[in-house]
This record gives sequence, C-alpha cells and structure tokens, in this order.
Amino acid sequence: MSESVIITDVGPRDGLQNQAKVLTVDERCELIEALYAAGLAEVEVGSFVSPKLVPAMANTDQVVAAVNRQQSGAATTLILNRRGYEMARDAGARSVTMVLYASEGMARKNANMGLGDTEAITEEIMQQAASDGIEVIATIAVAFGCPFDGPTDPAEVARIANRFVAAGAARAVLADTIGAANPRQVAELTQQLLAELPANRLGCHFHDTRALGLANLYAALESGVRRFDASIAGLGGCPFAPGASGNVATEDAVMLIEQLGFSSGIDMGRLLAASDLAAALTGSAPGGRAKVWLQRQQQKQAA
Repeated sequence: MSESVIITDVGPRDGLQNQAKVLTVDERCELIEALYAAGLAEVEVGSFVSPKLVPAMANTDQVVAAVNRQQSGAATTLILNRRGYEMARDAGARSVTMVLYASEGMARKNANMGLGDTEAITEEIMQQAASDGIEVIATIAVAFGCPFDGPTDPAEVARIANRFVAAGAARAVLADTIGAANPRQVAELTQQLLAELPANRLGCHFHDTRALGLANLYAALESGVRRFDASIAGLGGCPFAPGASGNVATEDAVMLIEQLGFSSGIDMGRLLAASDLAAALTGSAPGGRAKVWLQRQQQKQAA
C-alpha cells in the first residue's frame, strides 16, 4: 500500500478570511461539505476572532454546530487568545489551532504582545484544553520569513516547535505565512525537526507568493513530513501580514503527492468540483496551477 499523506484544507478559514465577498453561513457550510465529500480528512472550518477585524469569520459558532451535526470529518478552528478559546469550546469545537510567532515583529503586530507573553498564554490555554478534552494544533507563523523582521532564525522555530509538542500539542505546523521560503531552507529545517520529533507531530503550511509553494511542499515531503495544509482553489492570504498571497492549492498538492506515489485518500473529481464551487461562491478563487490539466485528465477518464 502507498504511504499516506494527510491534507488539512484551510480554505474555509485562511482562504475566505481575505476575500472581498463575505459568504453566508450556509455558503461556508456548503463548501466545507464539498471538501469532506472529496475525502478531506480534516478541514479548518473557521476562526473565533473579532468579526469587526475579520467579517468573513462572523458566526463561526454556527458553522461548527452544523459541521458537528453532519459528523462528516475532523474539523479545527483558529483561535488567537483565551476569549477565542472559550468561544470555540462553547460552540462545541473538538480541535483548535493556536498561532505562535517565530518573530517578535509579527507577535507585536498580530497579537499586540511580545513572544514570551504569547507563548505563556498559549501554554495556559493548552492546559485548559487538555482538561476540556480539546485538541490543540500549534501553528508557528512566519516560520521562514517575517514581513517586519526579515529572515527567521531556524533555531527559534525549532525551540518553539519542540516546546509546544512537549507541552501536548497534537502537532506543530510550520507556516510560511508570506511565502518567503525556498526548498533548500525547507529541507534543512524539516530535516532538523524530524530528527527531534515524530513525523506525525510536524506539519507544513505553504503560501505560493513566489510560485515556490509546490517546490517547498516537495522538499518537506522528501524530508519525511506527511501532514500539510492546503487551500481549495488556491484561496488565501493573511490580512495582517503584508505580502501574504494565496496558499498552495489543494488540487495541486494532491496532484503532486499522488504523482510521487503517495496516497491522499482524496477523490480528484470531487475535489475539482469543490474548487469550482469555491470559485463560484467567492468570484475570486484563482484555482490551482494545474487545474486545467487536471480537468482534462478527468474528462479523458470519463470518455
């Protein structure tokens, strides 16, 4: 059997938060269900942040409730602070993704506090989450480069990843928030971390700002990483990180993974239908770089 690679689709959160069009709860749920129908094992379904700052994420409690009723697959939601955690818990979230920062500048700009304070608060919330039976995923923002502080120190990323996996995080996710990474840099950091952490405790989250997203994903795969974030139709971009563009498209990630002989468990025909839906709902989803080719392959198979 082929070795499995697990993809978490972050389109319904990371993808939608930066779009001009704000989708309704029903539209968001329709997209999420299309992703589960395609075989996604996990979807990041929204975030518990101020709707004044991120209008697209308003009413995420309703989205979580709908996903829980459907019981379609694993779901996580992004939180930034204790209030966000409490909202997620009260909504019935079973998994939350917390943001840590690999640079002082990003911590100050995004959380309005220093690195030490953000890490202390994260550990406190993780202790509460353990008591509540809620999984915590620790995403390390600007793990390769920061729009405010420049290149990120790999030793700092390794310190944070090891600290929070040891504290009980389900996994640490290296987020290339502004698409600053290159494949050699990715290979060196992931190889270092995989010498210290089990493969199932490390993930990667790449943006495609400089058209290196798939190359970076390949480098991480070669190092032994087996968990990745991707975004349907290439939606994405952090509104609080200048220069951040769309994520690696899920359809491109699946294509690469399966071309290399791994198994994703994802139905490409249904995934392309979800990509079409994302484009129709948002009016702005670019689609994966290989989407036209993938559609042609599907047409040939159906003929």
